[in-house]
Amino acid sequence: MIKTYKVMLLPNNKQRTKLFECAGVARWAYNFALATQQENHKNGGKFLSDGELRKRLTELKKQKEYDWLNKYSNNITKQAIKDACQSYKNFFEGRTKFPKFKSKKRSRPSFYVDTAKIKITDTHVKLEKLTTSKKSNKQKLNYIKLAEKCRIPIGNNTKYYNPRVTFDGLNWWLSIGVEEVETKHQNYTEGIGIDLGVKELAVVSNGQKFKNINKTDKVRKLEKRLKRLQRKLSRKYEKNKIQTEGGEYRYRKTANIKKLEYLVLKTYRRLKNIRHDYTHQITASLVKTKPEYVVMENLNTCGMLKNRKLSKAVQEATFHEFKRQMRYKCAWNGIKFILADRFYPSSKTCSRCGYIKPKLSLSERTFKCENCGAVIDRDKNASINLSRYQRTA
Repeated sequence: MIKTYKVMLLPNNKQRTKLFECAGVARWAYNFALATQQENHKNGGKFLSDGELRKRLTELKKQKEYDWLNKYSNNITKQAIKDACQSYKNFFEGRTKFPKFKSKKRSRPSFYVDTAKIKITDTHVKLEKLTTSKKSNKQKLNYIKLAEKCRIPIGNNTKYYNPRVTFDGLNWWLSIGVEEVETKHQNYTEGIGIDLGVKELAVVSNGQKFKNINKTDKVRKLEKRLKRLQRKLSRKYEKNKIQTEGGEYRYRKTANIKKLEYLVLKTYRRLKNIRHDYTHQITASLVKTKPEYVVMENLNTCGMLKNRKLSKAVQEATFHEFKRQMRYKCAWNGIKFILADRFYPSSKTCSRCGYIKPKLSLSERTFKCENCGAVIDRDKNASINLSRYQRTA
């Protein structure tokens, strides 16, 4: 089993500059591979393999115009060309849309680090060729401090997979896969069903309820602050609007606008992190109980977002993120994860007698059975039915 770790980096100013340069090299190599493939396709040639493209790049490096590529790690360009070829294959096999060229403004800065060259300690990570100097005091530039100590496993027998360094607009991150042994428990508790909702984020069949964090004062204050900053940013853009000779309007980005954009991004990221952290806390606490299996409903989130009254609440609840975290955490701990059918009537079925109600509106928060007279909370009833899904399926 391959477990992925993502740790924030704390580079100094020189290291930050080098990281952006490495990301620029990866973007250039990706665009070079795409442009070569497109030109070759127009001329009637067959698909070029990544090996052939790397040979062409090696020949380019011998020219003075492209001599600057030799200052950076060869593995960055190698993997970027591989990624471009893979995206080209995915398009022709019908899995994705036609690959686009990476833009300096819009694409996320990232690059690959070779597994044989990367070295990880408890506090630092060593990247390849951030500096070309062999002096000991200059070699320190290759070691970047990690924000979390002893987070990534280290050892002689540890195998690493696909290390990537990415920039999210605020911080640099290292994501790396580590091969680990799957853990299996000897004593499991009874399986559980989880019903997700807007009123309560999650209701579990064992009686647990987890509130919706988006209704708390902390989150609401941050949302108000985000709205104020966005309005302020919009007014700044309107003040710096310039009309060109052709009659079109262009926006001049001043230093104050850049500061406001940074504050907007920082506030939005804080909101996102609060929601994801809360989801991590819930999923971790559920997995720690060691249930035999976990059943969740396959919600039609895209359909729910069409309801204009509930779309904002559904979007903020991050149902997909909850399901994603629950799935991989169950896999880590050897717990069976079951996704119930989308049309399984978990809310309409009585958990006592099994009677299925023909109609159940969203406003009915209490389930009243017409057959046996049972009265139970709607979400609790759905979670109990989901916990029994494995027997009925």
